Amino acid sequence: MLMKKLIVDFAADQTSASREDFVICSICLFCFQVCMLCSVGYHLFSCHRSEKTCRRWMALDYAGISIGILGCYVSGVFYAFYCNNYWRQVYLITVLAMILAVFFAQIHPNYLTQQWQRLRSIIFCSVSGYGVIPTLHWVWLNGGIGAPIVQDFAPRVVVMYVIALLAFLFYISKVPERYFPGQLNYLGSSHQIWHILAVVMLYWWHQSTVYVMQYRHSKPCPDYVSHL
Repeated sequence: MLMKKLIVDFAADQTSASREDFVICSICLFCFQVCMLCSVGYHLFSCHRSEKTCRRWMALDYAGISIGILGCYVSGVFYAFYCNNYWRQVYLITVLAMILAVFFAQIHPNYLTQQWQRLRSIIFCSVSGYGVIPTLHWVWLNGGIGAPIVQDFAPRVVVMYVIALLAFLFYISKVPERYFPGQLNYLGSSHQIWHILAVVMLYWWHQSTVYVMQYRHSKPCPDYVSHL
């Protein structure tokens, strides 16, 4: 589905899409697909009789989430700071370094142990919440929340975080199966809702990326851009 979206979107906008646009959107969708494939692999092999194998696939599933978040950050940072090459490079390098560090932490043999439980929570919250920093910086660089460009694009970021938060709440609360034990083993469990919302979130962010890409093509960058 995600690869089909890439082909359809660029076929419809091939007159204005540049090579950079192809690369950024391809990276974004590739990260999304890796995220989904890691999840598929875990759910297929989590029933393996070897506990060690099961835990390795679980760690890979967590790593896939980090890769999916990387896809969101790459496209978001690239187009948010499209007219500010300095901050675009700073945030892209920072995001890449952070995600790589998290990835190697997640495939560490001790990552799923009880001793690393607090560290896992800190890592997940840090990776997910980091996007607030470049978002607030972008709002400030563009003149605050009253700026037309901010009012146009900031709600899309908010919607993505709302969907992600809703998915996370279903994931940790185990609702609705906690109220209907044994009745939602095959359909309707919180984990299934989590996956549906995750796909919706990734689809929404892809659509937002295409939207802001088209905006950047129609609105040229100003001659003077602040580097603060």
